[in-house]
Amino acid sequence: MTEAGTQRLDKWLWCARFFKSRGLANKLLGAGRLRLSGKTVTKAHQLVRGGDVLTFPQGPHIRVVKVLFLAERRGPAPEAQLLYEDLAPIQPSGPKEDAPPEVSKAARREPGSGRPTKRERRKTDQLRSPDE
Repeated sequence: MTEAGTQRLDKWLWCARFFKSRGLANKLLGAGRLRLSGKTVTKAHQLVRGGDVLTFPQGPHIRVVKVLFLAERRGPAPEAQLLYEDLAPIQPSGPKEDAPPEVSKAARREPGSGRPTKRERRKTDQLRSPDE
């Protein structure tokens, strides 16, 4: 069933260490969240070749990688990084334009500080439902 010079997409993603397990790669593929050279992929058995471009979300970032080599095994991370070229490297985290607005002091509590007081609870309720 496999052709020479091809590999299952879920296995390649796992070997390239984008996912901790093939099951997680299958979930992403089943949800139709990966594009292979511009086309949406929904099956894990889709074959990938050298030169294909993959676009998929990973955490809060969108990864765009070009397949350079097929994997023979799941090796260490430095070896896995040789399998692909990152076309859109992850930007260092800094202030973002679409970051959520700063939460007011009443809604923020230190961990382990106990239950909120009645006054703090009322302020929190006002933040959650300003209509009342």
